[in-house]
Amino acid sequence: MAEREILPFGDPVLRKKAKPVLELTPKILRILDDMADTLYAEPGRAGLAAPQIGILRRMIVMDCGEGLIELINPEILEMQGEQIGPEACLSYPGYTGIVKRANVVKISTLTRSGETRYIEGEGYLARCIQHEIDHLNGILFIDLVEDGQLFRDQTGQKADLMQALKISR
Repeated sequence: MAEREILPFGDPVLRKKAKPVLELTPKILRILDDMADTLYAEPGRAGLAAPQIGILRRMIVMDCGEGLIELINPEILEMQGEQIGPEACLSYPGYTGIVKRANVVKISTLTRSGETRYIEGEGYLARCIQHEIDHLNGILFIDLVEDGQLFRDQTGQKADLMQALKISR
């Protein structure tokens, strides 16, 4: 198990669609373990998708406050309601944006033993699930921010999205 490097915004891998995991091999399970190590390497991290460490497979690890959740080939089955709130991203550090998401999601996913599991998330968990599944589809939170505005984490000051994108490259 090891901490992996998180790809920064601008890396072309972040814009590619991840492929399904076809077989739960020891290598795939090691990657999940490395992803968990990477997630927990710094406090405050909520989720990490495999493309963020350069692996184009449909795998996610997350901890939204109630322990580690591993998602393999997750699929959103239902979305209900609406919530609007702040989001940030490990691949785009230093900025937060306001994003509209469904308030409740129901997904199917595989466990590391290959069993299908259904998860229903509400509020923050639903937000995290949607954010991370977006990564599997090459979508970043900055694509969805309201009013084209980001906020600098350290100061809380508004930062124009286009200017922040230039700064990040």
